[in-house]
Amino acid sequence: MEVAVEYIYTLLGQYIWTFSRVGAFFMVMPIVSTPLVSTRLRLSIALSVTLIIAMGLKDEIPVIDPFSLESMVIVAQQVLIGAVMAFTLQILFQMFVVGGQMVAMQSGLGFGTLMDPVNGINVTSISQLYLMSINLLFFTMNGHLTVISMLSDSFYTLPIGQALPSESLMNLVRLGSWLFASGLLVAWPAVISLLVVNFTFGVISRVAPQMNIISIGFPFTMVTGLIIIWLTLPNVLPQFDHLSSEAFVIMRSLVR
Repeated sequence: MEVAVEYIYTLLGQYIWTFSRVGAFFMVMPIVSTPLVSTRLRLSIALSVTLIIAMGLKDEIPVIDPFSLESMVIVAQQVLIGAVMAFTLQILFQMFVVGGQMVAMQSGLGFGTLMDPVNGINVTSISQLYLMSINLLFFTMNGHLTVISMLSDSFYTLPIGQALPSESLMNLVRLGSWLFASGLLVAWPAVISLLVVNFTFGVISRVAPQMNIISIGFPFTMVTGLIIIWLTLPNVLPQFDHLSSEAFVIMRSLVR
């Protein structure tokens, strides 16, 4: 009878604790955690991934009463681990939103805002263009399969029962500087080009002060900004490829 009880405890913990990490991951993961994906579909995806991952974790599960206080602590640990991994992906996607905001403000298109269905807030139209582009690239490049594989590997690098290291939490906080630095790199070509245009208008205003630079420069800057965005949009693919590789490396380092 004692063997049967231990087996039941192991079986319950095998799925409850695994689902805690997987469910938290999909609750925070970009695209999947948005209102665009229904709660029922999100739950179905989390349960499917949990069943697949949990089958190979029989030797990694501690024998603990799943209804005890210690089990609740493990559930909280798994939720934190899954949320931290998915939050790294959120930072990756927000880099292009920040870059789009910089380009829009520099080109005079900052007043054109759209409702972002992913975050439920108003963002500039350029940010929405970048965000839609990387959403498509993420699935086209099988990014969703990569993150699910990394989520599965995390159960072996950071087994159930072990807490997330405090160093990983500090590294997650430091990713804020990486967010803004990478967002600036995304917007750098367009910002530099528009800066040259504004510098040219500044020289013209000094040479010919009788010209109304405001009435001429504002529409010219907007049109030039649209042209520059059109020319630099193909650079989103190599930028996303490079930044996503860095994000995956960081995600792996957080759960080691």
